[in-house]
Parts: sequence; C-alpha cells; structure tokens
Amino acid sequence: MRLQVFLTSNRQELISRCAAKVVNRAGSAESGTDVAATIDYGVPKFLEQLVETLRREEHTPARSDESQATPAPTAIGRTAALHGADLLRRGFSVDQVVHGYGDVCQCVTALAVEQNVAISTDEFRTLNRCLDNAIADAVASFGEGGRTSNDRQVETWQQRLDAFADEHRRLNDIAIKSLAAIKTGNVGISGATGGLLAHALEELRSLTERTLPELLLATPNAKAAPVKRG
Repeated sequence: MRLQVFLTSNRQELISRCAAKVVNRAGSAESGTDVAATIDYGVPKFLEQLVETLRREEHTPARSDESQATPAPTAIGRTAALHGADLLRRGFSVDQVVHGYGDVCQCVTALAVEQNVAISTDEFRTLNRCLDNAIADAVASFGEGGRTSNDRQVETWQQRLDAFADEHRRLNDIAIKSLAAIKTGNVGISGATGGLLAHALEELRSLTERTLPELLLATPNAKAAPVKRG
C-alpha cells in the first residue's frame, strides 16, 4: 500500500491519536478546547499537504539535492507558520507546536506497524522533510510574533538600545527553540530546522557586530577616546 493511500484511509484515526498524545502530555490541565486548538488546524492540513507531496513525487521523484526546494513543503511551511502564529496568540508555547508535529510522525509510523504497512525509504524521507519544514516555519513564526515594529524611525539612544535588545532576544529565542526541536529527535541538524538555527546564530553575530559598536559610540555623555599619535 502506498503511503498516501494509507494516510487518506486512516486520516481520522491519525488525528485522534495525535489529540490523545496532546492530552497525555498536558494532563488534566488542558481542556478539550485547547486540544482542538492544537490539533484541528495544523494536523489535518499537514496530512493533506503531505498526501499531495507524496502523490506528486510518485510521478516526479525529487532528487536528493532538491529536498528543500519543492512547492508542497513550502505550502506546508506556510500552514505551519499560520498555525504557530495562531497558537502564539492563544497563549501556547512553541514546544507544544513542535511536539504536535512530532506526534504526526510517531502516530503514522506506529499505525503503519500495527497494520503491517511498509513505508518505503523515499516515502519516509518525504515525510521527514515535510515534518522538518513544518517545524522550522512554526518555530520561525513564534520569532516573528515577537519582532518589534521598525516602521517609525528610532531617534533616541535609549530607543535604539531597546530595539537592539528586542531583536537580540527574538533571534536568541529562535535559536533556542530550533535546538529544542532538533533535540526531540523528530528532525535532524541538516534539514530546515537546522538551517533555521544556523541562520539565527549568523544573524545574532551580525547584529552584535553591526549594532553594538554604534551604540557604544553613541552612548550618552560618553567621552571621546584620545587619539594616539605617532
């Protein structure tokens, strides 16, 4: 049985199993409404787009060097980003979203074993790639939710310092959450989530090298350093 047929036939069972994992992880503190918020939007859409990807690649197999460039994972990423932003507004943590997408992979593989359905190497690679893209974009959406608006010009030194602190905090949070997602074991360091971690670290270094010297030079009441001659 092809994986896309298996996913379509067992769609509701997979959604129910993912919901059960959320409940077990959260305990009695999480209400039925909260579970619906974490499951009803992201998981069904992820499964739909995963099926679309599998169907397309059955006829046009992706080369290994195209693993991050196909259209469907981008659509999955957009859905994950919207899902992440929505859950952020609802007060959920990025860890809950990351674990939610990890639940999909675990439920798919567990149910396949129960039904004696073999998942091919190519199909499993597609599943992992789509999962990686979804997690990376969901994590990134949480970082974007904390971005400070730069529409107005920052005029004072204190405002510039505050803007630097906000951006540093945002990038640092993305890096930490990306690493936490990788440590769950659902995605690898070489995929989209690993790339997000590397990008956040590069941006942190660039931000520090670019902005910190300007802030130090513009420090209020700072005395000019003596010029060394000869």
